[in-house]
Amino acid sequence: MAFFLWFKENKAAVMATSAVMVVLIFALAVLPGNGDAALGLAGNSRASKMMVADVQVSRGSSISRDDLILMARVIEGEAADEPYIGKVAVGAVILNRTRSGDFPHTIRGVIYQPDAFEAVTNGQYLRPLTQESIAAAREAASGHDPTGGALYYWNPAKARSTWVWSRPIITQIGNHVFAR
Repeated sequence: MAFFLWFKENKAAVMATSAVMVVLIFALAVLPGNGDAALGLAGNSRASKMMVADVQVSRGSSISRDDLILMARVIEGEAADEPYIGKVAVGAVILNRTRSGDFPHTIRGVIYQPDAFEAVTNGQYLRPLTQESIAAAREAASGHDPTGGALYYWNPAKARSTWVWSRPIITQIGNHVFAR
């Protein structure tokens, strides 16, 4: 905890981390071949492009490959040890937030909203992706929402916020509680 407080107060550390993230994003987005290697899919670029190609969602809009990968990264960081359906549920929460007036209306906006996802705050979303997290992101993007419209989730064994516990709980999947 002390590290996160130090990091939050240390502007030089924030600036250095931001610079590293810009370089990483550039490398993944622009340099040829790096995206597949970062996904753990090197040597099979045709399959990886098919796996994370633009996906039509049930609302008639499409999710770009970059947004799908970003969603999969958050799923991996937030729900790596959860069952597959729990991973889909995390992706569904991201998409549910894009449709809510209380959150940004883009996947990137939702994910990068300050302190919205612990995995983004602590860097866990930069872990190597698994095929399961990519598949879960695709399934959520296709319209599957096992949460019934949840906008929030948390691990009840770890959550200490009285505000989060005031949210109306919809369901529990794996170690996460999902709520409106």
